[in-house]
This record gives sequence, C-alpha cells and structure tokens, in this order.
Amino acid sequence: MAEPQDAVSLLLRRLSATSRARIGLGRAGQGLPTRETLAFRLAHAQARDAVAAGLDTEALRQRLDEDSVIVGSAAADRTAYLKDPGAGRRLDDDSRERLRPGDYDVAVVIADGLSAVAANSNALPVYAELRRIMDGVTFAPVVFAHMARVALGDEIGELLGARSLVMLIGERPGLSSADSLGAYITRSPRKGRVDSERNCISNIRPDGLSHEQAARNIAWILKEAERIGETGIALKDRRDRRTLSQDED
Repeated sequence: MAEPQDAVSLLLRRLSATSRARIGLGRAGQGLPTRETLAFRLAHAQARDAVAAGLDTEALRQRLDEDSVIVGSAAADRTAYLKDPGAGRRLDDDSRERLRPGDYDVAVVIADGLSAVAANSNALPVYAELRRIMDGVTFAPVVFAHMARVALGDEIGELLGARSLVMLIGERPGLSSADSLGAYITRSPRKGRVDSERNCISNIRPDGLSHEQAARNIAWILKEAERIGETGIALKDRRDRRTLSQDED
C-alpha cells in the first residue's frame, strides 16, 4: 500500500498533467522553487502585456485577403477604454459612417477586448474554419474593432443589417492563459441587447478549445438560432457531448 504522502504526490502529478493551473509546485525551504517563482512572474507580465496590446489590423488584413472594415469604439485611448467600459460599447461617429447595410446572414467582428494577443493569434483560424463549414451562408465583410467591449458588436451588426452576429474578442487574461478568445453569438443584433440574449463560447486557444471545434460550435448555434429566431437563454445546447467533435461539416 502506498504511503499517504506518495498518494498525495501521485494525485498532484495527475492533476498537473491535465491542467495548466499551478498545482503541486513543490517547495524550496519555506518558499516556492525559483523556477516556479520566475514562471509566475512571467505569466503575470504576459497578462499585463495582453491587456495593453493593440489589435494588429495590418497583419490581420494581409492574412485575411478579403474585404474588411476597421472601426473603433468611443474610447479615446487604452486608458479610457479600461477606465470606462461604457465607451467600449459604443462606436465612434466616423466608424458608423464606414458600415454599410447589406443582405447578410452573418457578420463577424474581430475585436481586441481585454487581450489583443488572443484576437491576433486565434480569431482568423476560427473565422476561416467557420467560412469553410458554412458554405452557402452570406457573410458581411469582416469588421476589425479597436478598444471594443462585447456589446459593441450589436451596434455593428445592426448597422450592417446582419441577421446574426459573431463577436470574436479577446478575453480577460489569466495567469495561465493570456491568449484566450471568446465568441459571442447574437441573433438579430441591435444596440441595447443584453448578455442574456447572447450565447458565449470561451477559452478558444491551442491549449483550450481548438479553433476547429470552436467553429463547429459557433456554426451549430447559428443554425439553431436561425431555426428558433433567438439566441441567449432561449437557445440551449442539448447535444450529446460525446458527439460534439463529430458534428457535420
């Protein structure tokens, strides 16, 4: 029979193998090992950098290689954006003039949110896969949004005349994930929508939900939203979790 201490060590090793959370780090005297202390400081610095970083629209547009629009919120700068969340939910006047209505099934907004690092690295792969599996769906030109909060997408979708909106936005970084992307899906987007009228898919990143699986989940929600005419609390994902990765393309 294993000693209690051995059993605890085994449990911690198993847990740490399934998560990037700081589990069973060990000790060096009365403190943490130097390696773990430095790793913690690095993660904290990466999280701070992610919040301060900007959306690299030039590189993103080159990679996208299709029509797109760049807009900004009413926040004058990053400091104002962080201090006044409401400013990030409203478009500035110039941006409203850039958005033209059309007959679009889906509008996709790629936004910095609280982690431009996440949007810069994860948004386009999700969008590309979504376009691939939703052949026949009419997409509006991609909108890149600076200093955006989630609700900014509703005004964008309304001005574009889109029937559904997908907001791909950087999530608040943590100490184990500075690159986590969120997807917010809204049927009939319009200014004034509330959180309960949206569906959210989170933790989209290489060490979390894969780009391909995220796109499949978004596509399912879009199709279901079209069927029932709503998103949010009215739309529940009741699919068998064992078959999620086998959804039809």
